[in-house]
Amino acid sequence: MSHQADGMSRRQLLNRSAFGVGSFALAHLLQHDRLLAAEPSKPVENLPLNLQARRPTFQPQTTSMISMFMHGGPSHVDLLDPKPELTASNGKEYGGDVHYSFVNRASKKLFGSPWQFKKHGQAGTDVSELLPHIAGIVDDICVVRSMHTGHNGHEVSIRYFQGGIAGVTGRPTLGAWVVYALGTESQDLPAYMVLSDPGGHPVDGTHNWSSGFMPPLYQGTVLRPQEPRILNLDPPASLRGEPQRENLEFLTALNRRHLQRHPGESDLESRISSYELAARMQIAAKDVLDVSKEPDYIKKMYGLDQDHTREYGTRCLIARRLVERGVRFVQLFLGGQPWDTHNNIRTALPSICRRTDQPAAALVRDLKQRGMLDTTLVHWGGEIGRLPVCEGDLNAASGRDHNGQGFSIWMAGGGIRPGMTYGQTDEVGHKAAVDVVTPNDYQATVLHLMGLDHEKLVYRSNGREQRIADGRPSRIVSGILTQAPPTSEARNA
Repeated sequence: MSHQADGMSRRQLLNRSAFGVGSFALAHLLQHDRLLAAEPSKPVENLPLNLQARRPTFQPQTTSMISMFMHGGPSHVDLLDPKPELTASNGKEYGGDVHYSFVNRASKKLFGSPWQFKKHGQAGTDVSELLPHIAGIVDDICVVRSMHTGHNGHEVSIRYFQGGIAGVTGRPTLGAWVVYALGTESQDLPAYMVLSDPGGHPVDGTHNWSSGFMPPLYQGTVLRPQEPRILNLDPPASLRGEPQRENLEFLTALNRRHLQRHPGESDLESRISSYELAARMQIAAKDVLDVSKEPDYIKKMYGLDQDHTREYGTRCLIARRLVERGVRFVQLFLGGQPWDTHNNIRTALPSICRRTDQPAAALVRDLKQRGMLDTTLVHWGGEIGRLPVCEGDLNAASGRDHNGQGFSIWMAGGGIRPGMTYGQTDEVGHKAAVDVVTPNDYQATVLHLMGLDHEKLVYRSNGREQRIADGRPSRIVSGILTQAPPTSEARNA
């Protein structure tokens, strides 16, 4: 056995062995091998390169986060930001400047929303008829109507939202920063999990959950969109029990030996911990992914009894089960960019709303009834919105072009003030006009709610201190918080 260990690389050993951990777990663990290709970057704060739970900088208001990212740009003026002036001016020429993504279909004819808005809840929040279930939870959410990226393209704005700098790849996403700083309460499941769509990856693919210049330990771990969500989770009958234990012990011995030959490389210690995680996942992953154990009323609440909501509802339910078991950061993505309604918005927008509205609202309701909403931050929104003018001719097949100048998202739980709206766009919904919020502001606010100072959370890479906003203006959006953030003097104390 020792002769084989000396003559065989760890990668060869893993390729030739069947430990039953499955391709999902191995993919998660083998990421670490790439860390040996170059001198690893070291964090300024000397945070240990593992996923053990760590104390935040100050008292957090939330301990986990679920992000329902809506790729493509939900049309805020048709969903969450009513504009009577736009409706009244339908068909008239817009007098302002417009930046188009598709100039060949450019138009300046204002396009009033085809759908009605009504006030809901004690807060009296206006919500479109396309979102009846979200309308039912308005007293539990905060609608931010003044988001602004300043860019109309999908990828450039996605990278701004996820990684902190518009259009730049190779940077850690928000989830990676969170798990780098805080680790996870669950030592039986990955800290950062991504629930992908049966239709494939979202636009910009793996950049949405990358760890960038940080070790791959901190990147999102992707679950398959359909059963089995983890392949080969059970070991073959011939390797169950004692044979599997012996194989894993042998693998640990190989890694320990390698660590002795390369003292001081904490990356190796984290790899060893990850292999140990793989064995524990065999039990924990089965449990968390088995939604059949949920009561029928819960399944119905998420829409598992209906064809159009079953798939997304199942993933929302799994997200709740993940944070319930201590997973720190969960993201749900849609395949491609289904909110990208350049044409036929009258049919395309109701379709994607019908698929996602009930499950998204159910997630908030479920977290609240379990007493988890106070400690779980929920986000819903895309990277851009849509223009108030039509794309092409104003007719039954009209759509809307991209708009990064002003759009809406909503947040709930974990220190967010419920039952309110924040910020405003102009009278036709084109540009954020009051209390403008950028993706960097959003990131700073999320980190604050996690008990982290976005200015002090650093990682040394390429010879310098890196931060999520990389020196760009960013602020905590105190107006949407249940508690005022500490002063700069208090944070520096």
